[in-house]
Amino acid sequence: MPEGHSVHRIARQFDRNFVGRAALASSPQGRFVEGAEILSGRAATSVRAVGKQMFLEFDDDLWLRVHLGMYGAWDFAGEILVDPTIASANGRMGQTNQRGTDLDDPILDSAGENSLTSIGAPRRTRVHVRMSEQTTGLADEGDEWPPPVVGQVRLRLLTDVTCADLRGPTACELQTPDEVAATIAKLGPDPLVDDVAEGEERFTSVVRRKPTSIGLLLMDQNVVSGIGNVYRAELLFRARQNPHTPGRDVPEEVVRDIWRDWVRLLAIGVETGQMMTMDDLDPEAYRAAMASRDDRHWVYHRAGLPCRVCGTAIVVEEAAGRKLYWCPRCQA
Repeated sequence: MPEGHSVHRIARQFDRNFVGRAALASSPQGRFVEGAEILSGRAATSVRAVGKQMFLEFDDDLWLRVHLGMYGAWDFAGEILVDPTIASANGRMGQTNQRGTDLDDPILDSAGENSLTSIGAPRRTRVHVRMSEQTTGLADEGDEWPPPVVGQVRLRLLTDVTCADLRGPTACELQTPDEVAATIAKLGPDPLVDDVAEGEERFTSVVRRKPTSIGLLLMDQNVVSGIGNVYRAELLFRARQNPHTPGRDVPEEVVRDIWRDWVRLLAIGVETGQMMTMDDLDPEAYRAAMASRDDRHWVYHRAGLPCRVCGTAIVVEEAAGRKLYWCPRCQA
């Protein structure tokens, strides 16, 4: 599932390439025909991301709400103007967030986690790129315009130079301003949207009164926005916190540290396009981590492998239908 950093990056892509431009809308798949007809020809006026949801505003106070869910993704094609506020994966994150790392050459992720904006610029280039955690990276360039529809496209937004195709979302619907406000009001704090200090107080207050395990609370978007399976596992390991501890029994300072760590990791994810959760890597290890998910995380997707700290085999369990990775010794 795309986690919060990906959705914020997608919103920035829309801000640079669609806001201020009229777009033709269609539903090649046929499941959003009426909505596409209402949107078609309107200009996008603003965009915002909150947690795992994106809200794209059009003329006349009409909003498009998209929740990518488990399998959703946006495919972009055409002349893409990259957001200059997002660093490339060429070392800026290393220079600002990792001690002793100074890399100049681009580091491409063979798993495809890099998006166009994590490769560089700002610049204009004719490309095809998929923006999601399951992205396959850059495809072959082509001169056909608009690009052919491939697969089940729920919604296509098309300007004169840029195309965005939405596939497999959990939600794709039109909302009024009041409906958008009501949707956002139900969500937990997002460090990139809400005041960070106020968000910390909200998060801490909710967690500290809940009997639900901290491992489940971190995945509850009503408690905190944007955290998915990867960040959940990594945040809990970094805090050395047992995922089964009820929220109300987790020491307050630990809860606050988890929030502060989420603030930091989310910023790194938005900047690089990758869920980098390991610190203090030397240049060689940093390059390996940026290029491969297997070298990027402490416990996620490492079931049966030795803990990087204590050597104990990492455990994987089912928790509310999702896989939970943790170290039974470091997080005892």
